[in-house]
Amino acid sequence: MAPQRLVILGVAESDAHAVANRLIAMHLSQAGFEVVNLGTCTPLADFAAALRRHPAAEAVLIGSLNGHAHADLRDLPVLRAEGELRCPVIVGGNLAVGVDRSADARRRLLELGVDRVLTDAAELIPLLDSLRPKVAV
Repeated sequence: MAPQRLVILGVAESDAHAVANRLIAMHLSQAGFEVVNLGTCTPLADFAAALRRHPAAEAVLIGSLNGHAHADLRDLPVLRAEGELRCPVIVGGNLAVGVDRSADARRRLLELGVDRVLTDAAELIPLLDSLRPKVAV
Protein backbone atom coordinates (compact mmCIF):
# COMPACT_ATOMS: atom_id res chain seq x y z
CA MET A 1 0.00 0.00 0.00
CA ALA A 2 1.34 3.42 -0.97
CA PRO A 3 1.93 5.92 1.83
CA GLN A 4 -0.77 8.54 2.30
CA ARG A 5 -0.04 11.85 0.62
CA LEU A 6 0.39 14.75 3.05
CA VAL A 7 -0.13 18.50 2.69
CA ILE A 8 0.04 21.41 5.11
CA LEU A 9 -2.92 23.78 4.89
CA GLY A 10 -3.72 27.09 6.52
CA VAL A 11 -5.03 30.60 6.09
CA ALA A 12 -2.67 33.59 5.83
CA GLU A 13 -1.71 35.52 8.95
CA SER A 14 -4.11 38.45 8.69
CA ASP A 15 -7.06 36.37 7.51
CA ALA A 16 -9.71 34.77 9.72
CA HIS A 17 -11.83 33.21 6.93
CA ALA A 18 -12.35 29.62 8.07
CA VAL A 19 -15.10 28.17 5.86
CA ALA A 20 -13.11 27.74 2.64
CA ASN A 21 -10.19 26.36 4.63
CA ARG A 22 -12.39 23.70 6.19
CA LEU A 23 -14.03 22.81 2.86
CA ILE A 24 -10.65 22.43 1.16
CA ALA A 25 -9.40 20.26 4.04
CA MET A 26 -12.46 18.02 3.71
CA HIS A 27 -12.05 17.81 -0.08
CA LEU A 28 -8.39 16.84 0.23
CA SER A 29 -9.14 14.28 2.94
CA GLN A 30 -11.83 12.70 0.80
CA ALA A 31 -9.29 12.49 -2.03
CA GLY A 32 -6.96 10.48 0.22
CA PHE A 33 -4.65 13.19 1.53
CA GLU A 34 -3.56 13.57 5.12
CA VAL A 35 -4.11 17.25 5.90
CA VAL A 36 -2.23 19.11 8.61
CA ASN A 37 -4.63 22.02 9.00
CA LEU A 38 -3.13 24.99 10.83
CA GLY A 39 -6.39 26.94 10.65
CA THR A 40 -6.78 30.68 10.29
CA CYS A 41 -4.48 33.61 11.04
CA THR A 42 -1.37 31.47 10.53
CA PRO A 43 2.02 33.24 10.45
CA LEU A 44 4.38 32.04 7.75
CA ALA A 45 6.80 30.83 10.44
CA ASP A 46 4.10 28.39 11.62
CA PHE A 47 3.93 26.86 8.14
CA ALA A 48 7.73 26.42 8.24
CA ALA A 49 7.51 24.80 11.70
CA ALA A 50 4.81 22.43 10.48
CA LEU A 51 6.98 21.45 7.53
CA ARG A 52 9.85 20.68 9.92
CA ARG A 53 7.47 18.38 11.84
CA HIS A 54 6.15 16.85 8.59
CA PRO A 55 9.07 16.81 6.12
CA ALA A 56 7.20 14.40 3.81
CA ALA A 57 4.60 17.08 2.99
CA GLU A 58 4.11 17.51 -0.74
CA ALA A 59 3.12 21.16 -0.48
CA VAL A 60 2.22 24.04 1.77
CA LEU A 61 -1.21 25.40 0.84
CA ILE A 62 -2.04 28.94 1.96
CA GLY A 63 -5.44 30.52 1.52
CA SER A 64 -6.17 34.21 1.63
CA LEU A 65 -9.57 35.77 1.14
CA ASN A 66 -9.02 39.25 2.54
CA GLY A 67 -6.72 40.36 -0.30
CA HIS A 68 -3.59 40.83 1.84
CA ALA A 69 -1.65 37.69 0.84
CA HIS A 70 1.39 39.62 -0.38
CA ALA A 71 1.84 41.39 2.96
CA ASP A 72 1.23 38.17 4.89
CA LEU A 73 3.87 36.33 2.86
CA ARG A 74 6.51 39.07 2.86
CA ASP A 75 8.95 36.84 4.83
CA LEU A 76 8.84 34.01 2.27
CA PRO A 77 12.13 35.01 0.57
CA VAL A 78 13.94 34.97 3.93
CA LEU A 79 12.51 31.59 4.91
CA ARG A 80 13.40 30.15 1.51
CA ALA A 81 16.97 31.50 1.81
CA GLU A 82 17.25 29.87 5.25
CA GLY A 83 16.24 26.51 3.76
CA GLU A 84 12.74 26.59 5.20
CA LEU A 85 9.64 25.90 3.11
CA ARG A 86 11.52 23.72 0.63
CA CYS A 87 8.39 22.13 -0.83
CA PRO A 88 6.06 23.93 -3.22
CA VAL A 89 4.10 26.81 -1.71
CA ILE A 90 0.68 27.17 -3.31
CA VAL A 91 -1.49 30.21 -2.61
CA GLY A 92 -5.12 30.63 -3.52
CA GLY A 93 -8.18 32.71 -2.84
CA ASN A 94 -8.96 36.39 -3.23
CA LEU A 95 -5.44 37.73 -3.56
CA ALA A 96 -5.92 41.47 -4.01
CA VAL A 97 -8.04 44.31 -2.74
CA GLY A 98 -9.90 46.17 -5.46
CA VAL A 99 -11.13 45.39 -8.92
CA ASP A 100 -8.97 43.87 -11.66
CA ARG A 101 -5.81 43.58 -9.56
CA SER A 102 -5.54 39.78 -9.75
CA ALA A 103 -2.83 39.72 -12.44
CA ASP A 104 -0.69 42.16 -10.44
CA ALA A 105 -1.29 40.21 -7.23
CA ARG A 106 -0.32 36.97 -8.94
CA ARG A 107 2.90 38.48 -10.32
CA ARG A 108 3.87 39.92 -6.93
CA LEU A 109 3.27 36.59 -5.17
CA LEU A 110 5.36 34.71 -7.72
CA GLU A 111 8.13 37.30 -7.28
CA LEU A 112 8.05 36.61 -3.52
CA GLY A 113 8.72 32.94 -4.16
CA VAL A 114 5.25 31.42 -4.23
CA ASP A 115 5.43 28.44 -6.59
CA ARG A 116 1.83 28.42 -7.82
CA VAL A 117 -1.16 30.74 -7.51
CA LEU A 118 -4.66 29.28 -7.86
CA THR A 119 -7.93 31.08 -8.36
CA ASP A 120 -10.09 27.95 -8.46
CA ALA A 121 -10.01 25.33 -5.70
CA ALA A 122 -10.99 22.69 -8.28
CA GLU A 123 -7.49 23.06 -9.74
CA LEU A 124 -5.77 22.04 -6.49
CA ILE A 125 -5.71 18.25 -6.71
CA PRO A 126 -4.72 18.19 -10.42
CA LEU A 127 -1.95 20.66 -9.57
CA LEU A 128 -0.72 18.50 -6.68
CA ASP A 129 -0.78 15.48 -9.00
CA SER A 130 1.26 17.35 -11.60
CA LEU A 131 3.88 18.39 -9.02
CA ARG A 132 4.30 14.85 -7.73
CA PRO A 133 7.57 13.24 -8.80
CA LYS A 134 7.10 10.60 -11.45
CA VAL A 135 8.10 7.12 -10.31
CA ALA A 136 9.95 4.98 -12.84
CA VAL A 137 8.31 1.62 -13.47
